[in-house]
Amino acid sequence: MQSHGHTLKAFDQDLGDLRALIMTMGSFAEAAIEEAMRCLVERDEAAAVQLVEADVQLDELEAEAERRVVELIALRAPMADDLREAIAALKIAGVVERIGDYAKNIARRVRRLPKKRHVEPLSLLPEMAKIAVGMVHDVLDAFVERNPEKAKAVCQRDDALDDFYESIFRTLLTYMVENPQNIGPSTTLLFVAKNLERIGDHATNIAEMVYFAATGERLAEPQPRDEGA
Repeated sequence: MQSHGHTLKAFDQDLGDLRALIMTMGSFAEAAIEEAMRCLVERDEAAAVQLVEADVQLDELEAEAERRVVELIALRAPMADDLREAIAALKIAGVVERIGDYAKNIARRVRRLPKKRHVEPLSLLPEMAKIAVGMVHDVLDAFVERNPEKAKAVCQRDDALDDFYESIFRTLLTYMVENPQNIGPSTTLLFVAKNLERIGDHATNIAEMVYFAATGERLAEPQPRDEGA
């Protein structure tokens, strides 16, 4: 019995270390989104290039998380709830890495904006980014806390991000119609807005994994909104 208790304690320690590693990945991804948006607003091309190059660190962290999960499953042979959490950690690490890729994609667009001309709709994007970053932050907190209700709440915020995207999409279309010179910058901002919307989708995916890992049940699909309301 003592040996079994020792094994459980070792598994809990390994899982705690894995959670901490994924939180480190999350912090990196959050900071990358915020820095990409700063570079975009300030047209800081040099910092944007550095951000793109730094993405390799997130790739390395994902590889380390994958190695630890495989080792944990091989050495500890977890069952039921513990196995679900280990598999969730593996999947979540991959999703966080993809979130970092979206931040990198935004940074790559900085050089496509005109440096000396103000692009009015750009002022809307930082607020959208704030929502996306908040969703990523909170869903990873839910993962660490094994809190299914907190994960569920993150899913419910995805509608607000989608509404923001649709509003920006309409604004940018109007901006392009007003002046053909706005087409290039507006296309760039549409790309950025879509990346932020996809970050929200990925945060929702993580929330669904957290909910399943904690409860063993799938999160119910949200009811479609009545577009005519």
